Amino acid sequence: MIRPLQAETVTRETFWLIGPVGEVVFYYLALLTVLVFSFGAYYRFSRYAEGSEDPFERLDQLPQRIIRAAKIVGSNEQQFNRDFVGGMMHAFILWGFLTLLIGTTILAIDMDIYRKLTAAFGTEQSFFVGDFYLSYSLVMDAMGLLFVVGLSVALYRRYVTRNERLWGRHTSFEDAYLVWMLFLLGVGGYLVEGVRILGAGFPDFETVSFVGWFIADMFQIAGVTAGMARAIYPAMWWSHALLALVFIASIPLAKPFHMVSSFGNVVTRDEKAGVRLPGVPADASPDEIGASTIDDFSWKQLLDHDACTKCGRCSSVCPAKAAGRPLDPRDVILDLKQYREDLDSGNTDEVPIIADGGNSVIASETMESCMACMACMDACPVDIEHVTQFTEMNRRLTESGQMTETVQEAMMNVFQNGNTFGDPERKRPDWVEDLAFEVPDARDQSVEYLWYVGDYPSYDDRNQKVAKSIATLFHRAGVSYGILYDDEQNDGNDIRRVGEEGLYEMLVEDNIAQFEDCEFENIVCTDPHSYNTFKNEYPEFGWNEDGEIDVYHYTQVVQTIVPDLELTGNELDYTVTYHDPCHLGRFNDEYEAPRSLVRETGCDLHEMPRNRANSFCCGGGGGGLWMDLEEETKPSEERLREALEDTDAGTGIEKFVVACPMCMTMYEDGRKTGDFEDEIEVVGLSELLAEAVTTDVASASVGSSQSSAPADD
Repeated sequence: MIRPLQAETVTRETFWLIGPVGEVVFYYLALLTVLVFSFGAYYRFSRYAEGSEDPFERLDQLPQRIIRAAKIVGSNEQQFNRDFVGGMMHAFILWGFLTLLIGTTILAIDMDIYRKLTAAFGTEQSFFVGDFYLSYSLVMDAMGLLFVVGLSVALYRRYVTRNERLWGRHTSFEDAYLVWMLFLLGVGGYLVEGVRILGAGFPDFETVSFVGWFIADMFQIAGVTAGMARAIYPAMWWSHALLALVFIASIPLAKPFHMVSSFGNVVTRDEKAGVRLPGVPADASPDEIGASTIDDFSWKQLLDHDACTKCGRCSSVCPAKAAGRPLDPRDVILDLKQYREDLDSGNTDEVPIIADGGNSVIASETMESCMACMACMDACPVDIEHVTQFTEMNRRLTESGQMTETVQEAMMNVFQNGNTFGDPERKRPDWVEDLAFEVPDARDQSVEYLWYVGDYPSYDDRNQKVAKSIATLFHRAGVSYGILYDDEQNDGNDIRRVGEEGLYEMLVEDNIAQFEDCEFENIVCTDPHSYNTFKNEYPEFGWNEDGEIDVYHYTQVVQTIVPDLELTGNELDYTVTYHDPCHLGRFNDEYEAPRSLVRETGCDLHEMPRNRANSFCCGGGGGGLWMDLEEETKPSEERLREALEDTDAGTGIEKFVVACPMCMTMYEDGRKTGDFEDEIEVVGLSELLAEAVTTDVASASVGSSQSSAPADD
């Protein structure tokens, strides 16, 4: 109900005991605060404009983007990822803060707009009275309490339990400033409210402000009288008001800005970031490829730097950091931000963004450590796109001739022979010779599935067994498929992620030419890395832009032909676990097809403690397969140890099932270096399936050390 203000009205006076002069001073300081905030925000956003143009559309369908970002931020769904307590804590703080902000805005509208307008027309009126005021007070007290509780948990985790991921090289005063300022504002508001209620003589209607009423009771028990409360109220009110104004003015100048930048980052995110990488302009010179200066990063990447809250979630899931490699994703982002701020303020001279030795912002070995697994991006609650920035720095290393020698060798092998092994192209299809049936040639006949076999299943002895088992499954089920034989070349996925964009584009061009010379309906890949780049990146180069050709991983195709394989569901009785490959799971959200196939074999499937999107990289991605890195513990060893320590499996995990040739290579190596050869067997999912089909096929020993041909139907 809106009515004229009267002495007995159920409400409260905003500037109680402050006086007209104090009110004028407050508005003057509030105006200064708004000006400082506006200038700081303008500087921040104008600085982003100095970055390079972002290659992806970030502001299309803006209303839908804002709605989606509001859902993500409002629900705190990404804060709950891997940390329920942290999610609840942040939800309390966020919704408590927003409620207090909305409540303050409502009060300002009533006091500064509505009352003054109605007074100008003869009678001052207010909606901040009666039932509205009582409801307002109840909600503000309740949500303010959650705000204080959330901040108390944050302080406890930071300073008592000292959550490891909250501390790091970039921990600074501004981290303490943010959490303590918010805590003092929350607690201070209740203290001011309690003193007001006590000084006003405990009006009956103020019982709805249950926290403030409790504080007033505590003051009274402590011996504070109503007169004393009225005497100290102005000082407490001013201290609270000044604290709030200082905090608002500081938002664009320090860590509190993440309240703005994080939301903007979620609004402008690219849902395929990392899954597909930005290309290089056709007219770019070698000096213009990659990040040489801070402004070579796009405006979105500069926004990424400011959106970082230093929460350390990316660091806590990074397999390179866990292995002891010199990479901490959070530090890379914050190093770039710190360099930009120091450069802009004149506190440092300009240096290369990345270099092999010498003075640079980021050391080359840091980027070489990255496995491009995207665990950091999956864990980030504000959608920072680490991998795209890491790739830009790798491109600079490549273009400046600072690539690791072993990676250079692999790149030269691809350039000369179309594969990373350096073996002749004519040997690529040699693996088919041991099969008793003919593998169709997709160059000579029309097929439903063009099977892209890949480098490792073609040239690596261990992975050739995987290729043979897939061929056996396709043959057994009567699948219409064919391969490119010696015309197949490396897919380029990891070539691109080590920064060799020129070679990648050459491979794309050559592979597309081969695809266009064949008649097929779909592509099926052995390797999730091939699956990812064909599906998500090749269309950026003009192939399959309309999506008429579906790209599959072999597990997805085999899942559809299970009825034709005559699996009984109880053929095998192994106790197994399954490892989610990064490029199949985190990159492309395929988790269920491989698991359903494992269950079809009759095996007892036990999940890894870290599975699905939280899977731990084998260490082979991002060129890791080609590098000789020093590390405390290989990621593959850590992962196998994790499987063996599964206490739910009873007798223990017998087989470690993989669906990626790179994973196969890394885990076979980890078995040897970790001394696990007698404890666990690494097996390809296709090998497990081939063993589980009818006895005549199983006896072909497609997964044994010496392949022999299965009988035809």
